Order: sequence, then C-alpha cells, then structure tokens
Amino acid sequence: MNIDMLIDGLLDSYDRYGGINRSGSENFPNRQNVISVLQDLQCLIFPGFRVDEEISSSNLRYITGARVNNVIALLTKEIQKALVYEVCRNNQNLSEKNSEKPDTTDIENSHCFKLAEQTSIALIEELPEIKRKITLDVEAGFRGDPAAKSIEEVIISYPAIEAILVYRIAHFLHKNGVPVIPRMMSEYIHGKTGIDINPGAEIGESFFIDHGTGVVIGESTIIGNNVKLYQGVTLGALSVKKELMNKKRHPTIEDDVTIYANATILGGQTIIGRGSVIGGNTWVTKSIPAGTMYTSKCD
Repeated sequence: MNIDMLIDGLLDSYDRYGGINRSGSENFPNRQNVISVLQDLQCLIFPGFRVDEEISSSNLRYITGARVNNVIALLTKEIQKALVYEVCRNNQNLSEKNSEKPDTTDIENSHCFKLAEQTSIALIEELPEIKRKITLDVEAGFRGDPAAKSIEEVIISYPAIEAILVYRIAHFLHKNGVPVIPRMMSEYIHGKTGIDINPGAEIGESFFIDHGTGVVIGESTIIGNNVKLYQGVTLGALSVKKELMNKKRHPTIEDDVTIYANATILGGQTIIGRGSVIGGNTWVTKSIPAGTMYTSKCD
C-alpha cells in the first residue's frame, strides 16, 4: 500500500466521522491559542513567576503592555470563533426543525468580532479584581498549611493556586456568555493539576484546596468565603440525566467550612451549614446544620 492510499484512507475517515476543526468561521476555537492566552493571563497576574523573564521597574510597563495587547488580539480571535460557531449551531438547529437551509446572513452581519473584542477588553479590566481575589486565596493557603514557608512558595509551587486562578479567569468569561473557551481553560488545567473546577461554579473569597489531586467541583456548586477542601473531595450531582442540565444539581457550601479528604457531597438541595467540618471519606446527600462536626455516613 502506497502513501497516497494511506492518505486517502485518512481523508475518507474525516468525511465519515467528522472531528476535524477547520480554519473557517464555523469551527471551534484553537486549543493551542487558548492555552497561550491563558499562560499570558497567568503572567499578568503573577509577573515573573510563570516564565523566565527579566523584570525591572524600567521594563515592567513594556512587558505588561505587550502581554495585554497579545491577549486582546488572540483572545478576541478565539472568542469570535466561539460566538460564530454558536450562531451556526443555533441556525442549524432551527433549520432542522423548519426543514429549511440554514440562513448564514446573521453570521455574516453579526457583531461577533465587536462582542469578542469588548469581552477581551473587559477581562483585562477585571484582572486587578481577579488579582485581589487570588491574593486572598494564596493567603488562605499560606495560613492553612503549616508546610508553607512563604507566600511566594504558595504562588510558585502549589497546583491548587494555579487551578483556582484559571477558574477565576474562566468563570469571568463564562458569566459574560463566552461559549466553549471557559471549558477549554478549565479542562486544560484539570489535566495539568488533577483539580476539576467547572467554570460555572460560584466560589467566594479566601478559597483553598490542600494537596488538591482528585477534587471535583460541579457546574452549579455554590461555595462561600473561607472554605477549605482537601484532596479527593467531590461536590457533585445525584443524577447526571441530560434533562437536568439547567437545574441546580450540585451542593451549596456556606462560609467557613472545611471538608476533609475524599468526602463526597451530592445534590442541588444539599447545603453544608456555615462553620461545619465534614470528615474524610464521608458520603453526604442531605443538608448539614451550621456548626456541625460530621464524621459518619449520611444517606
């Protein structure tokens, strides 16, 4: 079998099964570009901590400006793709219901580029607030971990901080209606750290995950302030039926709660009351009153 026949076989598989992301306007954002943007955003939050670069008072403005311009340009391009793809998909669904050919006029005349650029600029405007929140998260990690020797050590070496920072960036984009890209960001960092935080979750200030590996925080989870999780904690749903996708499926964790390793807390109506401590290896599907020390199975 010659090379041409091998290539023909691959091309035939693309036609049969799809799964090819072309460069046209009706396709998904590029994963490599999204990761590049995410890395630049992390560097804007913690200059000098993520990559090797010479930073001084004389060049910090230049370095910051270059990154800001790069993020706006590249993120605008990828958000535009995501928005156009969403329009295409909605038009396709409508045409299937009406047995009509999809109308691409809306795509051609849409304001997707303008919306994408506005959202990218809005994210840059939000970075000082994200910086404030992640600083509180870092401080919570430093206070809560006797092994931490400095704030800088927490920033540079703790995977939980990277996961929480990416969550805060992805959550802003999610709240501003950006399709696809927030999940691309959260799943990238999930693969890197083993910490899975859906960008739709609502997480308060001074949040920390100790060790972190295996933590799962579902899409409709609500977490208050000063909450600490340990490795293996699952804040999940009692049911994964598709028709429940727009319902609150995940628990609410109130302020000042600690949840120890491998605890599983499930259900949209489950509330862990303020100041409670949930012991390791517990299974919780009903609400726990405020101030409770819970260490046994609850079903």
